[in-house]
Amino acid sequence: MSKTEHSKGKNNRPNFLWVYAIIGMIFLGIWVVTGQFAPQPEKINRNEVKAMLENQWVRRVVLVNDRNVEVSLKSQDELDTMASVIQAERDSLLSVLTDSMASLDAQIAELADLSKIDSNLDDSTVANGSQDAGIQTLAAELRQAADIVEGKIDSLNALKPVQNGKAVYEAFDIESVGLIGDANLGPHFTFTISSQDEFEKEVKVWQSNFPAEDQISVEAEVRESFFTRYGWLLLFVGMMAVWFFLMRRMAGGGVGGGGQIFNVGKSKAQLFDKDTAVKVTFDSVAGLEGAKEEVVEIVSFLKDPKKYTSLGGKIPKGALLVGEPGTGKTLLAKAMAGEAKVPFFSISGSDFVEMFVGVGASRVRDLFKQAREKAPCIIFIDEVDAIGRARGRGMMQANDERENTLNQLLVEMDGFSSDKGVIILAATNRPDVLDNALKRPGRFDRQIMIDKPDLKSREEIFHVHLKAIKTGENVDANKLAAMTPGFVGADIANICNEAALIAARRDKTSVEMDDFNAAVDRVIGGLEKKHKIISKDEKEVIAYHEAGHAVSSWFLQYANPLVKVSIVPRGRSLGAAWYLPDERNITNTEQLEDEMAAILAGRAAEEIVFGKISTGAQNDLDRVTKMAYSMVVVFGMSEKVGNVSYYDMLQQNNLTKPYSDATAEVIDAEIRAIIDHQYDRVKKLLETKREELNTVAQELLKNEMIYRDRVVELIGDSPFAKKAEEDEVKSAEDSTQDQDENEVSIQEAQDDNAENVPSSKEEDSTSTEEKL
Repeated sequence: MSKTEHSKGKNNRPNFLWVYAIIGMIFLGIWVVTGQFAPQPEKINRNEVKAMLENQWVRRVVLVNDRNVEVSLKSQDELDTMASVIQAERDSLLSVLTDSMASLDAQIAELADLSKIDSNLDDSTVANGSQDAGIQTLAAELRQAADIVEGKIDSLNALKPVQNGKAVYEAFDIESVGLIGDANLGPHFTFTISSQDEFEKEVKVWQSNFPAEDQISVEAEVRESFFTRYGWLLLFVGMMAVWFFLMRRMAGGGVGGGGQIFNVGKSKAQLFDKDTAVKVTFDSVAGLEGAKEEVVEIVSFLKDPKKYTSLGGKIPKGALLVGEPGTGKTLLAKAMAGEAKVPFFSISGSDFVEMFVGVGASRVRDLFKQAREKAPCIIFIDEVDAIGRARGRGMMQANDERENTLNQLLVEMDGFSSDKGVIILAATNRPDVLDNALKRPGRFDRQIMIDKPDLKSREEIFHVHLKAIKTGENVDANKLAAMTPGFVGADIANICNEAALIAARRDKTSVEMDDFNAAVDRVIGGLEKKHKIISKDEKEVIAYHEAGHAVSSWFLQYANPLVKVSIVPRGRSLGAAWYLPDERNITNTEQLEDEMAAILAGRAAEEIVFGKISTGAQNDLDRVTKMAYSMVVVFGMSEKVGNVSYYDMLQQNNLTKPYSDATAEVIDAEIRAIIDHQYDRVKKLLETKREELNTVAQELLKNEMIYRDRVVELIGDSPFAKKAEEDEVKSAEDSTQDQDENEVSIQEAQDDNAENVPSSKEEDSTSTEEKL
């Protein structure tokens, strides 16, 4: 499908976002209608409520759910009207009182005048005396009434001006208009009560001076919150939305993508064809010449099948890339996708397994269905051990989803419905755990071994990674390859990247050889701890420990050649000795014994010099114990145990051992005897080389790091150096000679047999000792 068609199809898919929008608007409307957006009332106390009621500002008092009291004030218009009425009544009363006061004053004045007239008359008669007493009494009463009226007038004048609605609302900081422009009718205040009856009695007392028609009664209401009323609906809608979203995500379609729920059984394989740009090519893959030839041949099977079938041959059904992590299995597959002219499906083994039963098998069927439609094509399954593990090994014998997926894969690869136009390519670093039915011819006809790169291969890999780095003139890929024995392609890429970062940190314009040396040290030994505090006594113990390793390896014939010794803390170690192991294909007893002796030399040196041992040899003891165990149990190098091997390559004996208790005792005794013999041997060697031991240790205390050239200056050449150089020259001459195909196949067979057998070769190129 073209991009245009794909985009059109995508646009035609139904978009459900408008459904979510409608649901949201519905709940928003309900929320607004139920008053959830209204301003929240302010909390007040009882005294403030009392003052409001006494001023007749309250319009409504509501008791909600027997606990919360909501107080609503009268509107501004109502308060303005009430203020106007009260002020008018005050003015009217004041006018009446003023008139009454004037009338009283006039009457009192008349009585006063009358009393003067009467006093001028002859008061000999009794009648005149009685009339005078009456006038005086009346005048006193009028004066008393005048005082009362004057007091009322003073009281009215002393009253505060009546507050209008705007003043009341501003005093309580209340907005007069609601959210949608209507009047703010409240509730404006709220407070909590403990008893409904007591509160109702208090309200009546506070309004006892008002007429019954002006008093406010308490209204009781029972309310439910928005979430209490509609919470069940929100929960239901939310659950449906989450379920719908998850189903669409698992189906591979995001929001609005229109994915179907049943697409969960569809394959997740990524398709690479002629229209897909893949930047990785076979030129990006170095050091895998034999594996590249096999992969290129697989592509040619599909491009020109008649070339191979004309003679009666059959095209292989599949190939299995086997190798340790980082050797380049996935990189080789990427290069194949970049250069193949046929469709290339890429998928990981873990992509088949899902939380639902039957999904794995369904995805396998869908993958092969797509592949048959694109045939001829290639299917690449990375980390195939995720679904290809041997059946029936686990503790649980229940029906496993992984086994169902594996069974379907076996049927698709070589069953009644299998096709010839599909080749399966898979990668794994655990071929020992794969099911035998998956590895048999007819399914994976070929197993392409990808070993760790040798010296020449590492040099080629360095050349590939150095192309993207600005290097100095002194950078030598051959020296870098010699410094990194046992490193795989991923390790080499990491070293190149670390070297570039170190050079940038040092403000350099190019990456020099010393930057690569620092990168190798960092990758092998860890980050240098320059500021770690170590006492003088501890530093001396570490120096003699590392000097013991250096001197012993110098005078042992088969010990790994020394590169440098350091007592600078790195990573978890307080000191380290760097070696350059020989790249052997097989190892004999003498070589293993010399390596064990060199490893034990650190503790032996501590005992010789200080008369006591420390915890710094923990890593040495662990390595030596594993080597001795392999010699006795795996390689059959013990006379008492004999030429037997109890190596459990398939790891089927996790709970039980393949030998008796008596044999286990013999094995333990032999391991201890081997270790004790090598310890005594290297201890005697160091006692005879005590002067050299002291010389190297003192140099370490002085400079903290010494290289091989300085060791030669201090204690002379190694007695086995000349022989090693002769062997190296001879090996270089042999490597230049051509070998026939039969010899190559023999060598590959030997490598296959030794692939999963532990040996002393399975060690780092350095020896690090931690002082616990």
